[in-house]
Amino acid sequence: MHVAAKKPRGATPSRSGDRLSPVFAMPRNGVLVAIGLAACLATALTLHSPEDNARTVDAQPVEETLISDAILEDTLGTNDLWLVTRPPEPEYKLTVNSDAPTPGIQATGPAENPWVEQVVKNGDNLSLIFQRAGFSKRDVHHVVSESTDGKTLARIYPGQVIAFRSAEDGKLAAVKVVKSPLETIIYSKGEKGFNSEIVTRTPEVREAWATAEITSSLFLAGKQAGLSQTTIMDLAIIFGGVIDFVQDPRQGDTIQVVYEELYLDDKKYGDGAIIAASFTNQGKTFNAFRYVDASGDANYYNQDGVSMRKAFLLAPVDFTRISSNFNLKRLHPIYKTTRPHRGTDYAAPTGTPVYAAGDGKVVKAGYTSANGNYVFIQHGDRYVTHYLHLNKRNVKPGQRVAQSQVIGTVGSTGAATGPHLHYEFLVDGVHRDPRSIHKLLPKASTLSASELTAFRQSIHESSLQLASLRSDNHLAMNNPPNSDTATN
Repeated sequence: MHVAAKKPRGATPSRSGDRLSPVFAMPRNGVLVAIGLAACLATALTLHSPEDNARTVDAQPVEETLISDAILEDTLGTNDLWLVTRPPEPEYKLTVNSDAPTPGIQATGPAENPWVEQVVKNGDNLSLIFQRAGFSKRDVHHVVSESTDGKTLARIYPGQVIAFRSAEDGKLAAVKVVKSPLETIIYSKGEKGFNSEIVTRTPEVREAWATAEITSSLFLAGKQAGLSQTTIMDLAIIFGGVIDFVQDPRQGDTIQVVYEELYLDDKKYGDGAIIAASFTNQGKTFNAFRYVDASGDANYYNQDGVSMRKAFLLAPVDFTRISSNFNLKRLHPIYKTTRPHRGTDYAAPTGTPVYAAGDGKVVKAGYTSANGNYVFIQHGDRYVTHYLHLNKRNVKPGQRVAQSQVIGTVGSTGAATGPHLHYEFLVDGVHRDPRSIHKLLPKASTLSASELTAFRQSIHESSLQLASLRSDNHLAMNNPPNSDTATN
């Protein structure tokens, strides 16, 4: 509401050029009141009640107010002219939000510069990568030497992504290294130099299951069922103490497996652990269940709580086929003489992984013209295993090894006609048939009575899942889709 000011009697209107002409005359106390009223009026003029929701209100400049020096002289004791203006505008805008009960203030601070990525190329080093990003060797030194995980940055590989962020002055502010989809390291510039932070992500775990029927090999059956190579090899390791996957599998054998799939951002990242699995070989079914015991160790057990992990693997190689079996009267293919063949030959492509058959200690590892590259492992006091004709050796004498650890790769070194693993098993210094000796070996460990109750409870649901998968697979095998007895 606009209020017209009354013109005081005897007063002369003031113009901006009339520096000394009085505006009005009043007592000293009246002057103070007038100045207060003028300040209130100026404040009221700056306020604006928004009529439209979610509308940005821009402050309007306030007109400068000229006050007579006569009044100021009387009130402040000076003849100088004072110019009263509105204070400078703060750096924000007033925003009215219809959803909020009162208007809010949104600060507009400076935005960070974006990350600029560099992909590691063959032959790259940190200096070259930093240089491509516009930074110096000195920056490399600061990041590597000042941060806790600086040495990790020095271990780079082709294809890895390293991102850089600069400060407002163009200097290096941060470096980001993507180690894997689950781990990223960020090096940030602080007051005392660079510091590092490891950012990890936890994938979402989803349960999956599959069934397979063997027509030629475990590997092909697993691939046809949609299993990854890692999961297939895990199956072979789990059942490796009770099934020789070189000789035992037969056409028509079936597999059921319940396992974990890992997802990131709703996309499959990889496979997790096998929860439970079932293998039916020549009419005999073997079950395995994953169980974490009271000490936190995860292992696989059958339905009675007996460990699936035996003292030795039946086949210590990622096999394809056996070309020669245990035979004391075998004709040697190179020397053409009858020489005892105190082991089993596993024919496989060069580079195929060879596993330690059991826990033990490497007692010999070297090369001879007959054996080629070889590894001998001592298992306790009575047992020794030999691995001959290796392409490469991954272990050294005196080294401790665990069952299923890769100790070398298949090759054709020494007196060999082609790539294969020659595997021998000795008991008390006497060669025994590796494929039958397992029947005489110590029995597998069993869960304690105190663990069995918790174990049976934990595998209850998995047991039902395996039984359902076996039932569904049996119906599918007996009722093919084109059969007259097939049901929907």
